[in-house]
Amino acid sequence: MHENERHRIILATVQARPVASVADLVEITGASEATIRRDIASLHMQGKLKRIRGGAEAVNPPEQSALIGRPFAVNETMNLAAKRAIARVAAEMCKDGEQIIINGGTTTYQMVPHLVSMRLSVFTNSFPIAEYLLHNSRNNVVIPGGTVYREQNVILSPFGGVVASHFYARKMFIGCQGLGPVGLMEADPLIVQSELGLIDQADELICLADSSKLRARTSLILCPLKRVHTVITDAGIRDEDRRMLEDAEVKLIVVDAKAQTKSDSASVA
Repeated sequence: MHENERHRIILATVQARPVASVADLVEITGASEATIRRDIASLHMQGKLKRIRGGAEAVNPPEQSALIGRPFAVNETMNLAAKRAIARVAAEMCKDGEQIIINGGTTTYQMVPHLVSMRLSVFTNSFPIAEYLLHNSRNNVVIPGGTVYREQNVILSPFGGVVASHFYARKMFIGCQGLGPVGLMEADPLIVQSELGLIDQADELICLADSSKLRARTSLILCPLKRVHTVITDAGIRDEDRRMLEDAEVKLIVVDAKAQTKSDSASVA
């Protein structure tokens, strides 16, 4: 990863939470501890963040407590080609007139350009998904009540809501922080609580996860694999992960992000 990109990610991360540890930034960027410490020192000298023992904090820390996990701005550009290819296939599974749930996330967000010509009823807790569809489509958009968490761009409430509890969907499209034999995993309890209230209100749970998510693990289990109907991922999936999903009787769709990118380029030309 180029230094400028690392610095952008580090600054976005420290702005989204009170304190970002060196270990957090190593995990997010994939850089070494020594490199991260040099980056923090450099950004501290430039006055862009404050160096503290074991990590860094923002010059003007956010007033709202942050959710656990990478900020939306950090995740948005990571594995982008794979996310776009996965999201396109997911959007092709939607049919006019359907009720669907699209959970907040940077992969599910890539679905929205492919939904603008459709007529769907969309329930989403994603602020950018709702905004995009409202401005660019004639889809019916339903959002829950709650607090907007700026760093993840999602609307969450620990109390649920009347609309959410009564919205039925044919399909629910969901991302995750990790995916393994125990099921879909998330990092923040509030996200788990919010998503649990919706999962059982959809006939089919469709997980959009680039292949890096099948190697990631977090501390909270959202739902078991047996609840998942379909996983859409990219060609980087490992053989053992294929077998895991097959053993769990989960439908697997593997997209070729490189081939789709070339196809998109050809059609634009």
